[in-house]
Amino acid sequence: MKTAVVTFPGSNCDRDMWMALREVSGRNPVKVWHGDADLPDGLDFIALPGGFSYGDYLRCGSMAANSAIMRSVVAAAGRGVPVLGVCNGFQILAESGLLPGALMRNAQLTFTCRTVGLRVENSQSLFTGAYDAGEEIRLPVAHHDGNYFADADTLDRLEGDGRVAFRYLEPVNGSQRDIAGLLNEAGNVLGMMPHPERAIEDAHGNTDGRRLFESAIGALSAA
Repeated sequence: MKTAVVTFPGSNCDRDMWMALREVSGRNPVKVWHGDADLPDGLDFIALPGGFSYGDYLRCGSMAANSAIMRSVVAAAGRGVPVLGVCNGFQILAESGLLPGALMRNAQLTFTCRTVGLRVENSQSLFTGAYDAGEEIRLPVAHHDGNYFADADTLDRLEGDGRVAFRYLEPVNGSQRDIAGLLNEAGNVLGMMPHPERAIEDAHGNTDGRRLFESAIGALSAA
């Protein structure tokens, strides 16, 4: 099992993500720099962590989406390699076209940092197979631009195709239809604003995020 964490200038959750993947997989993830042109060979899983890539100048994630490494990430996702983007990583996935819609300024126009309730909407994906459909979990959020927006037709298609992975149980940032996590059409790309890597051991307050990594790594190891 070979995993990788991509670091951009301004990433601040890359070590958290690295530790989560090591804790669950038992192997040290590869560290990839944004300026690298190519990903290492043989990757089974790619993670885009949270933070403020390039200082969040322009739209959040827009500059990172055009960095050298993202061409390789997009190509890898097209080949079926699982890609997880958390918080700023979700924004980068949207800006790079791997996920539809956009992440806008929070409706309350303030940074929100707290633990929130989520409902697992899709338990059949690579990332969510260790959860039950309809299960309620709690994960931390920490973002200023997590307000998910897409046009009505896109939202209806996402709902109909079962691509909403997680939904907020309470008002958090104004996201349309309370969408907190979203899958691509093939199911191998997940973007989410809450931080599963901050809820993998008891010292974090709960372990509700651990099963996301266990689900993905377990499925890949069994393949």
